Parts: sequence; structure tokens; C-alpha cells
Amino acid sequence: MKAITLRNIPPRVEKAIRAKAREKRISANKAVIELLEERVGILEERRTIPYTDLDSLAGAWSTREAKAFERALEVARQIDENLWR
Repeated sequence: MKAITLRNIPPRVEKAIRAKAREKRISANKAVIELLEERVGILEERRTIPYTDLDSLAGAWSTREAKAFERALEVARQIDENLWR
């Protein structure tokens, strides 16, 4: 990817960029890219592509398997007080 440096961004434009970044909890750089994509009409095109590569994994565990996994994690979640002294 190529880098582009922008200078002398008008205050109102900077404010809009920062507001979008805050609203979406993304970096200002990502907000600028999204705004540019929206303007040139490619953002919507990218978002309409369905992601199905992980569909076979969704909901793959039974309730019994999920509970067994949670029990196995209990050991890892325990705090060893000796390590914090």
C-alpha cells in the first residue's frame, strides 16, 4: 500500500474525521480511509461481501463440550498469590 500525507486539512474536515473515528472507535487514519471509500463508492461494495470461511465453526460445540472447556480453563484462570508478592 502506498502512503499519502495530507497537509492543511480544514478544521471542519478534521473535526468530522475525529468524530467518525471516536464514534466507530477506530484510528483517524482508518476513518479517513473509510470516508474516502464512501466518497468514491467502494466502501459499500466491500461490506456486501459475505464472509463464510468460519461458518462451519460457529456453534460447533455442544453445551456439554462448552461446559467441559470452561472447566478446563478454570485452572488457567486461578491466580497464584505467590507470583504477585
